[in-house]
Amino acid sequence: MITREDDVDIHALRRQGWTITAIANHVGRDRKTVRDYLNGKRDPGVRKRALDPFAPFVDYVTARLTEDPHLWGITLFDELQSLGFDASYPTLTRQIRARRLRPVCTDCGRVTERANAIIPHPAGEETQWDWLDLPDPPDAWGWGSMAHLLVGSLAHSGRWRGYLSPVMDQPHLVEGLDRISRGLGGLTRQWRFDRMATVCHPGSGRITATFSGVAKHYGVMIKICPPRAGHRKGVVEKVNHTAAQRWWRTLADEMSAEQAQVDCDRFASVRGDTRMRRSTTGDRKATVATVAAREPLRPVPPTPYPLLLAEPRVASRQALVGYRGNFYSVPPELAAATVTVSRLVGAPFCDIATSTGIVVARHRLAPDGAGVVVRDHGHVAALDAIALKAAASARGPHRRKERIPPGDAARAAADALRGAEQPTLSPVIDLAAYERAAHGRNTLT
Repeated sequence: MITREDDVDIHALRRQGWTITAIANHVGRDRKTVRDYLNGKRDPGVRKRALDPFAPFVDYVTARLTEDPHLWGITLFDELQSLGFDASYPTLTRQIRARRLRPVCTDCGRVTERANAIIPHPAGEETQWDWLDLPDPPDAWGWGSMAHLLVGSLAHSGRWRGYLSPVMDQPHLVEGLDRISRGLGGLTRQWRFDRMATVCHPGSGRITATFSGVAKHYGVMIKICPPRAGHRKGVVEKVNHTAAQRWWRTLADEMSAEQAQVDCDRFASVRGDTRMRRSTTGDRKATVATVAAREPLRPVPPTPYPLLLAEPRVASRQALVGYRGNFYSVPPELAAATVTVSRLVGAPFCDIATSTGIVVARHRLAPDGAGVVVRDHGHVAALDAIALKAAASARGPHRRKERIPPGDAARAAADALRGAEQPTLSPVIDLAAYERAAHGRNTLT
């Protein structure tokens, strides 16, 4: 682009008989540029616009992103390539940003930008429950790649307790509900869950037949959150965030599962119960424990709901099965075998069964994490008898400098490999036979 002053000079010099080359050298422009301005192909002061290679695809990109505001750029890039778009993927994303072609999704924006009503939580009204997935538990637990923490929180005061579990099936859920309810100090009028399959049918939100018995046993009403309404149980959601970031994130590797459970209870009571709660008047003078103590909670039933807990275990060479921080004996024939430890929720006994379901041992449960060994006298006597019999029949360990030459079997095998044959003996000649033949002869022929 040249200015109007340069354009006037170019036309004046041309009128004066200058060549295009001389004019270009004089004004410092290219000869083709000077020729275009002299022939009227370009206007002074107006920049020549380059062709926009993205312009033909603007309408299609706009239509697709209007239909689906969350459409991936790489997916759109695949569609455009079949329509003749030969630029790169970064060019596409740069054009979308520069032209602001991706609209704001109004449906998603309403979730965070809409006005939310204040949900009242009267004292003693509601307990909120939720499972929290905890990745990478210590390898010594044997729980795989994920542990699970059932969190229960009183919606009014914010007091919470947790229950560590290797699985999220219904028996472990019921055990956690009972344990946490006793830790919270009692029962509220209703329990609130999201759409977990162990409580309700996720599609309809109707309570399952098996869990209805649990609700009747504890005398609570069950409330299921509407779909995509996590804010309805925001108290326990915030507790999940705190438990994951302040407790699980710093858990030591050398802790056992039982020690981790004790540490979770300690964290919930020391860090959780001492938080200051804002009262209705706006001042922060009451702790969580103080507010929770004022809630009118109903007592928990004396016995938990009877559901059967079953967990597989592998017996040791000493015929011991580890279960919740203790060891329980089995018959010595099951050493190093896989067994199933089962017990009713809250029962003081556990049963140990073989892989075929035959119960071979029953023991009284020791406190979790006590590290005690519970052995049956019959199992001890049978294990000692088998061990002594094996020791008596055994030759004993070989000495390092003991001489053990090849035996008969080894020599026979070696001869077969070498193809050795037995040596042939030479015949024995009896001279008496020659004496009898020569008797009475007087000639040699």
